[in-house]
Amino acid sequence: MPRILLASLAALAGWAAPTAAQPAKGTGYAEKPTPEQLAFFEKKIRPVLVESCYKCHSAEAEKLKGELSLDTREGVRKGGATGPSIVPGNPEKSLLIKGIRHKDADTAMPPKGKLPDAVIADFEAWVKMGAPDPRDGKAVATAPKYVVDVEKGRSFWAFVPPRAAPVPQVANPKFEIRTEIDAFLAAAWDKKGIKPVGDADKRTLIRRVTLDLTGLPPTSDEVEAFAADTSAKEFEKVVDRLLASPRFGERWGRHWLDLARYAESTGKTANFNYPHAWRYRDYVIAAFNADKPYDQFIKEQLAGDLMPSADPKVRAERLVATGFLAIGPKALNENNGLQFELDVVDEQIDVTTQALLGITAACARCHDHKFDPIPTKDYYALAGIFRSTETCYGTVRFVQSQRPSPLLQLPAESAPSAVARNLTAEQRAALEKEIADLKKRIAESTDRLANILPSAQLALAQSKLDGYTADGTPKLQAMGVRDKPGRAGGGFGAGGFGPKGGFGMRGAGSRTIDDSPVYNRGEPDQPTAEKVPRGTLQVMSKSPLKVKSGSGRLELAEWIASRDNPLTARVMVNRVWMHLFGRGIVPTADNFGAAGQPPTNPELLDHLAIGFMDGGWSVKTLVKRVVMSHAYQLDSKFDKAAFEADPDNALVWRMSPRRLDAESLRDSMLAVSGQLDATPPVGSVVARAGEGPTGRQRLGGDQIATAINDPRNAHRSVYLPIVRDNLPEALALFDAPDPSLITADRPTTTVPSQGLFLLNNPFVLRSADAAAEKLLKSTTTDTERIRAAYLNFYGRPPGEKELATAEKFLHGFQAKLAKDRVPAARQERETWAAFCQALFASAEFQYRK
Repeated sequence: MPRILLASLAALAGWAAPTAAQPAKGTGYAEKPTPEQLAFFEKKIRPVLVESCYKCHSAEAEKLKGELSLDTREGVRKGGATGPSIVPGNPEKSLLIKGIRHKDADTAMPPKGKLPDAVIADFEAWVKMGAPDPRDGKAVATAPKYVVDVEKGRSFWAFVPPRAAPVPQVANPKFEIRTEIDAFLAAAWDKKGIKPVGDADKRTLIRRVTLDLTGLPPTSDEVEAFAADTSAKEFEKVVDRLLASPRFGERWGRHWLDLARYAESTGKTANFNYPHAWRYRDYVIAAFNADKPYDQFIKEQLAGDLMPSADPKVRAERLVATGFLAIGPKALNENNGLQFELDVVDEQIDVTTQALLGITAACARCHDHKFDPIPTKDYYALAGIFRSTETCYGTVRFVQSQRPSPLLQLPAESAPSAVARNLTAEQRAALEKEIADLKKRIAESTDRLANILPSAQLALAQSKLDGYTADGTPKLQAMGVRDKPGRAGGGFGAGGFGPKGGFGMRGAGSRTIDDSPVYNRGEPDQPTAEKVPRGTLQVMSKSPLKVKSGSGRLELAEWIASRDNPLTARVMVNRVWMHLFGRGIVPTADNFGAAGQPPTNPELLDHLAIGFMDGGWSVKTLVKRVVMSHAYQLDSKFDKAAFEADPDNALVWRMSPRRLDAESLRDSMLAVSGQLDATPPVGSVVARAGEGPTGRQRLGGDQIATAINDPRNAHRSVYLPIVRDNLPEALALFDAPDPSLITADRPTTTVPSQGLFLLNNPFVLRSADAAAEKLLKSTTTDTERIRAAYLNFYGRPPGEKELATAEKFLHGFQAKLAKDRVPAARQERETWAAFCQALFASAEFQYRK
């Protein structure tokens, strides 16, 4: 009997997955852009409209062509003489997209030349997300010049250093003030007339904190032990155990990888492997497990190569940490070397300022920031630092990959893990023969097109050979950054393709430490004559950044990790609060600027930030401080009066229930079914595949494609291959972030494809079979098995009604199998597998309360 029918029958017994929410009625446009969408428009869309469209389609045009105005949101949506220019969500039906694709000469836009493919892809992505557009009002003939007032901007709350506020003195006979956090929250409740709900029961509480701190559910033994423990510090003992678990780093490291846009390929229009990205992943996990001080964590990722250390292991660790700046997406087929350099720098500025400071400084690349006091000169002060930095990410040179780079060499005595085994003499000889044969084949051919595949094979073979020392030992390499040499000269230079070269490159970028000019509208061919001294954001700086030597990255890192920086500690404690409560004190976790939302409890935010710094920037101490609060231990039940006063639960009068994120859902299935392999793997499948294009079967990419959705992979989800534009289905369907974007707060969607995954996916079926086998082996009667299943899946025993309903389902289902002449030897196993699959699909399993 098909498993989809089995789960459908189970749904009748009361274990159906939550139904998908119906799409909201309306135009389909993104009416309230998210911070990520806003940043996308400002960086990717507005500059192109200004540069390429406004001359004919704005208030500044001598004559508005086609009756189409593109300088306002209203104009874009209204469209022109031929109708609406955008069909939100559907690029194929959008006239604007058809025009910029240049398929029809009569409607081609801009008429004098097609936009780059990457720009067209950005517009397509913009339309797919509902064409978010923050521009209000109608077009006007002239607009007042926008001027950034840095001095006035310093009075904005986010740019004022955290200030200690006295802990409120409150008394509530129905709510025990256990920590200072509770006092700040209780004071806010009093102002709103809110009464918090009661406490969560112990089984709910241990499931909550175990999922939050490790991303895994507690075992039934752990639940029962906690439920029976009546000592004074029983919850604190659980919290300390979870913080000490290696699973903590895997859970909280994944949170950081969302911000660091971690992936193992370049993405963009040509997707190439990053075989060494996994080292950065492992560095992050180890840092959270070791409770590396957060200020040190920041400095190592921005400037680890510039931090001296006599210990080769520490030296290697710090080099790997700089992968933070190297693992971003890259357009390797960009022909203009300067454009490529500026795009890489822009991406590095974006991740540095968003992830660490919660500010969208990259919006100032083409014009002064439209919301925050960040002039374009400040952007290029940062750009000078990163333009003076060499980004080492690897990749090989061949068709669509014109921008390879070296990798960092790790100290041999540091002895980090190596993925590859030693190269034997026979293997070296075979590789050398392959290389010689390919070179001969290419040299004998005069057909450039016919040489494409052998040239690619030659590049890959040579790359593989170059990954070993002369004695066959794998080279210890990593992605990361290092300062450029302090001398003038050169550019990237022209490259070649295999031994017969031929791809010339124009506009090569800088190869020396230097300040950067401002580029008008971000265009590489429009530099100003004056260079901007390397520095940082004026609005948060008491004095200009003093670059002592080199690129200035170390000074930048020290400035960001300083107590004097008003944002760094605030941003991090807000992220921790968001992961534990589902919503940040500042709801827009990636945007503390004027376009974001203000803190709901600013005194509490500053109290936590100051305590975080005073506590040695310890993330584990901060996490423990929050979960030990009474507020964290509240029930999740609904209260009408409190809801009416605070519908978003911004003041935490209850614990907001929320669905498990993609990794926790998959890992929970592995855990309760007994399949989870808790041993971290060495490397990844991408590392084993080596350099080259991702997913190209003729070039060895099929092993990656197979591994991405391998249902037999029992490692934790943080170790799954993360290939840009090809995420594992178990992650992509359940709102895992796009690894090309900086993501703090993942969205939560409910769509039919999630239900279909839980009904039909081989991984889910395999997990249900394993869970059934575990129940059949560990128990003897149906009643025992049902109780054991409920404890494993939900952390609680079943109620009498649930027990009766489950027994009715099991008996009826097995009778149906018998009627369908399923062999008796299979009936019991299939019945219990269907039962376990129904539990996987249930809302209670998928949600944490």
